[in-house]
Amino acid sequence: MSLDHRLSAEHEELRKTVEAFAHDVVAPKIGEYWENHQFPYEIIREMGRMGLFGLPYPEEYGGMGGDFLALCLAIEELARVDSSVAITLEAGVSLGSMPIFRFGTEEQKRAWLPDLCSGAALGAFGLTEPGGGSDAGGTRTTARLDEESGEWVINGTKCFITNSGTDITSLITVTAVTGHKPDGRPLISSIIVPAGTPGLTVAAPYSKVGWNASDTRELSFDDCRVPAANLLGERGRGYAQFLRILDEGRIAISALATGLAQGCVDESVSYARTREAFGKPIGANQAIQFKLADMEMRAHTARVAWRDAASRMAHGESFKKEASLAKLYSCDVAVTNAREATQVHGGYGFMNEYPVARMWRDSKILEIGEGTSEVQRMLIARELGLED
Repeated sequence: MSLDHRLSAEHEELRKTVEAFAHDVVAPKIGEYWENHQFPYEIIREMGRMGLFGLPYPEEYGGMGGDFLALCLAIEELARVDSSVAITLEAGVSLGSMPIFRFGTEEQKRAWLPDLCSGAALGAFGLTEPGGGSDAGGTRTTARLDEESGEWVINGTKCFITNSGTDITSLITVTAVTGHKPDGRPLISSIIVPAGTPGLTVAAPYSKVGWNASDTRELSFDDCRVPAANLLGERGRGYAQFLRILDEGRIAISALATGLAQGCVDESVSYARTREAFGKPIGANQAIQFKLADMEMRAHTARVAWRDAASRMAHGESFKKEASLAKLYSCDVAVTNAREATQVHGGYGFMNEYPVARMWRDSKILEIGEGTSEVQRMLIARELGLED
């Protein structure tokens, strides 16, 4: 029996549709948003109308009835042109609405998912804290259940939270310590905090190296009160919930990284065909040809890696190791291809008007966000049976 990695007709049609949207709608506009550090509301609204934010969800919740592969294909195609738009979709679905879909009650799903699926609203996932990124088990944010009022009282700070302060942000799912086990270890729970809740303070956007057209902020909770019914899933299961969400999210981030890596190839091939030096296009030089061939090889292999992980997930198989492998490799590839693309462009690669300059600056965060490269290596080693 042979393996067939080709897409179904439906998935290929979706891929082509998003590819055209990225080149026709995103590419001409995103540079100005990026340089001005502005969130691209107009583009996000169009993505919502296309149904991209509802791709993996059932129609009964306002979704498109697709699957996670469809979402990742859309993310990859967007990232070939711009990562800020791609991460807005990735975080909006994988981190914003997916926890509601995976762990929410029927009432919570029907209350939140329709707007999230339509793109009329964005969700965020409040996990990372100033004192601990990779060590999410060291969460210091607390949530105390006030029995008299029937409310959770949340105190603490979260940082680097994507989609948390836009005009259309509707909720942040926050992880917080809600008690302790007999051995003293914290019980971490997930709680839905609607945007605008008193006691929730959203800081000004960060000044970032890359992803300038995406929304990233610090959040503070000062006796922030929400109904007890806003608990997401079982009390004390928040840590396990976020581990599953991050496993899935690593596939999506891998697709994004692959898109960036492929975008570097696209831009460099186009440039090499038209830029002349010493009387001929630089693409006629074997040194440039070999560089571009290596870039294409890396992007292609990264694509195979994330699609393999997505396939295992779709078939209900274990995919933790494959997700980490894909995330680790594709993010390394994105950084390498971005550096090489900048080199191919020479001085123009250092100018923000050229997409590769944005891609170079956007690429580095991929080795850090949603699990650093070091954490991926730890997870892979653990899956190989090597305990720390």
